[in-house]
Amino acid sequence: MAGFGSTQTLIGLDALASALFLLVSLAIVATRQMLATLRLFVIESLLLAVSATAIGIGTHSIHLLIVAGIVVVTKVIAVPWVLKFTVGGEIYGRREIDQALTIPTSLVLSAGLIFFGFFVSERLFFMVSAPEFTLLNLPVGIACLLLGMFTVTVRREAIAQLVGLLVMENAVFFAGAAIASHLPTLAEIAAAVDLPIMTLVFGLLIRQIHRKLGTTRVGELSALGER
Repeated sequence: MAGFGSTQTLIGLDALASALFLLVSLAIVATRQMLATLRLFVIESLLLAVSATAIGIGTHSIHLLIVAGIVVVTKVIAVPWVLKFTVGGEIYGRREIDQALTIPTSLVLSAGLIFFGFFVSERLFFMVSAPEFTLLNLPVGIACLLLGMFTVTVRREAIAQLVGLLVMENAVFFAGAAIASHLPTLAEIAAAVDLPIMTLVFGLLIRQIHRKLGTTRVGELSALGER
C-alpha cells in the first residue's frame, strides 16, 4: 500500500483540494451574508495551504512548505482578525450583500467563466510540457481568478469586493504553487507581509466610510460623487 508521501497519494490530495477550492470560490459568488463570505475565504485559504503542502512534499520544495505555513498565519488567522478589528462585527451580521445581479444569473455566468478558465489553461498546456500538479492547479487557479474578478464586479458592498480581491490573490498563489514551486522565500515573506497591510488599509478606509455615511455600499459612494 502506498504511503502518504507517495506521488499518487499527493496528487490525489492536491486534486481533492483543487476541486474543493473551486467549489468554495463558486460558493463565495453565491453567498449573501458577509460573515459567511469571510468564513468561506478562510476555508479556501486552508485548501490553498493543503495544496501547497502536497506539492511541496511531492516536489521536495521547502519553499512551498513555508508558503503553506505563511498562508495559515496570514490568511486564516491575520486577515480575518484584521477585518473584524477594523470594520466591526456589526457590519457582517447586519444585512445581506447587495449585488448587481441575481444569484442564479451570477452562477450561470460563473459557470461560463470556469469553462473559459479551463479552456485557456488547456491552450497553455499545448505550448508547454506541464507536470501533473500543474495540470491540476493551473486551470483551477485561472478559473478562480476569473471568479474573484467577477465577485468584485457584481458586489456593491466594499467589504465583499475586498474579499473578491483576496480570492483573486488566493487564485494566483494556487496556480503559482504548481508553476514556480521553488520561489525564493524572501518573495513569499514579502507577499505575506503585504497582504495584512493591504487588508488593514482597506479595513480602516471602509470603517471611515461607514462612520461618515452609515453604509458601505459602493453605489452610495457613486451617488455621493455625482452631487
